[in-house]
Amino acid sequence: MTVTTKVRKQGGAAVVTIPPALLKLMAVEVGDQLSLDVQNGELVAKPLRAGVKRYTLAELLVGAEELAQLNASLSETMDGDAVGREIG
Repeated sequence: MTVTTKVRKQGGAAVVTIPPALLKLMAVEVGDQLSLDVQNGELVAKPLRAGVKRYTLAELLVGAEELAQLNASLSETMDGDAVGREIG
């Protein structure tokens, strides 16, 4: 995909706008960092990938017991008869 854009001035910096379609192709979001390099007179932008957070099983299960208790306490309310104008 080739896109034409204009270099403009913002404050003391030169700014280039990257269209959303290119960001999506690069898997980059606003706020992500890019590595900029010049190769053979061409600007090459590469996303800097931070390490993907790996969670332990204990971290993933934090709050699971409380959630199970909450679901159990709410199950009684789901089985009762309508008392108002509920849509069933």
